[in-house]
Amino acid sequence: MELPWWEQSSNSLKKLTKKLKTYSAYSTALRYFQESCHKLNVQDVERTDLLKFAAFLRDEKEQSPRSVYNKFETVMAFLKAQGVRGLVRKNDWPRYVEEEPEIYDKDDLDRFFAACDEEERLWYEFFLMTGMREQEVMYVYWTDLNLAHAAARVTHKPDRGWTPKAYKEREIPIPEKLVRQLKAWKAKSDRTCGLVFPTSGCNPKMNFLDDLKAVAERAGLDAQHFWLHKFRATFATWHLWAGVDLRTVQNWMGHTDMESTLRYLKPNRSQEVKAKVNHTFA
Repeated sequence: MELPWWEQSSNSLKKLTKKLKTYSAYSTALRYFQESCHKLNVQDVERTDLLKFAAFLRDEKEQSPRSVYNKFETVMAFLKAQGVRGLVRKNDWPRYVEEEPEIYDKDDLDRFFAACDEEERLWYEFFLMTGMREQEVMYVYWTDLNLAHAAARVTHKPDRGWTPKAYKEREIPIPEKLVRQLKAWKAKSDRTCGLVFPTSGCNPKMNFLDDLKAVAERAGLDAQHFWLHKFRATFATWHLWAGVDLRTVQNWMGHTDMESTLRYLKPNRSQEVKAKVNHTFA
């Protein structure tokens, strides 16, 4: 007897992604689809099932518009991998408002870093000054850092079964301030471990987010406003505000298109910009 589609989905998911975090997100989306649609065979799924799924996510699971879209997109990718296509029209897809990106306020960062110890400060200044994603920081090796030329690379780690997003390696220039910190850190590091930020047993550090929120609380800041990806948006926005061209920032971010980079750009509302607005209409 043929197994129901949700019991066959594990192998399909592994083909779609090898990253644990992404696998977990995909699994959640398919579990919700199973709750919404009780058909045993994906070939029997119809347009109405997908429309009901979007409504189920919104009304029953109380998902945000963006989360509804992401889970709907995941199920559509799964169905496509099973050869099921053409069920929905363009206007059937869930909609969401593209929110303005959030970046860290400089005053908040000053308070945050003042509350860090030496190790914590290096962790989060590395996030801020490289714009790397969480897993890219987790798997950065000393061999990825060219401290003589102030550069950091994101590279494939076949020995750990890790690949950069979109299989895209890249190099990012880093400021001298971070170079000095990394040199000092390297002098004290375990030379038998290639990871820059290891835990015991030379394993990747998995709890950057928990530690981030702990430091924010210690600094008297609202921990809900602190998350790792916000460093990445801050990195992109600050460089673009400073006059670095869009194509260069796109390359540093590891994006395949400029549109992805622009989504990280928060509009500049500084006094300097306000002065330019006044000058335009003087």
